[in-house]
Amino acid sequence: MNSQILLSHVTALLDKAGVAEGAILHAHSGTHLLRHHATTELNATVYRPLLCLILQGAKQVGSSARTLTVGAGQSLVVSHTLPVISRIIEASSDAPYTALVFPLDLDLLRSLAPAVPPALKTQSTDPFSICLCDTDPNLTDAILRYFLQCEDEEARQLLAPITSREIHARLLIGEHAQTLQRLLWHESAASRIFLATRDIQANLSQTIVVGELAARIGMSNSAFFEQFKAVTGTSPLQYQKDLRLLKARDDLRTSRAKISEVAFAVGYESSAQFSREYSRKFGKAPRQDRELQAAN
Repeated sequence: MNSQILLSHVTALLDKAGVAEGAILHAHSGTHLLRHHATTELNATVYRPLLCLILQGAKQVGSSARTLTVGAGQSLVVSHTLPVISRIIEASSDAPYTALVFPLDLDLLRSLAPAVPPALKTQSTDPFSICLCDTDPNLTDAILRYFLQCEDEEARQLLAPITSREIHARLLIGEHAQTLQRLLWHESAASRIFLATRDIQANLSQTIVVGELAARIGMSNSAFFEQFKAVTGTSPLQYQKDLRLLKARDDLRTSRAKISEVAFAVGYESSAQFSREYSRKFGKAPRQDRELQAAN
């Protein structure tokens, strides 16, 4: 029942914001709300640690090696920053794809982790950092209360932070628990790979030396490569390339910098190579993509 109430509430917020198609940042709650009335082509983007509830419709999301299909009544937790490819596969004018994205506070999760019952600290057979589960009704209820509290200024200041803490706590003891607990355990493979991805993000324009990166996080070259691909669904070099291209796309769309300057800023030494790889990933040359965005 609360899932339908939450769907109605998110729909009302999108209507109020005048967003018939696409996504908005709901400032009071800090969540992103999405609605699409038709299926979409593949779209490349970056997911940061988040909880995504599918309220209506369905989509596919994953890496070049793994693809998950998530539908209404299900949710995704993403534990690492990941370049992903997604597309909406179920949507219509009568029943548009509708979802909400709740960013995860890793510091809050770490503060709660010591209270997690030891019985929950079991090894999962799947190390992939995107976890798909049926949405716990108690989690849906907490998110609905969070949205309602965010509508009132006093409740937003006093009650919403408490409910946000509850949402994070429920993730640590619910169906998504193992994915998040692996990230939070000290010296786990997932936590080490998290450090590696953070290093790559912080030094995006620098060439990766896999052996040096593996040594910095305390892993052998072979173990690092195997675990990195298991957690992120891609290799370290491909991970960096995807992030570089996604960063370049954002820069092309939001700045007037020359294409060569954008390419060099993210680590490319050749504008021609950048254009080839950009076109291969996004289906359009950098200049064409910029012009299309300007026209819109």
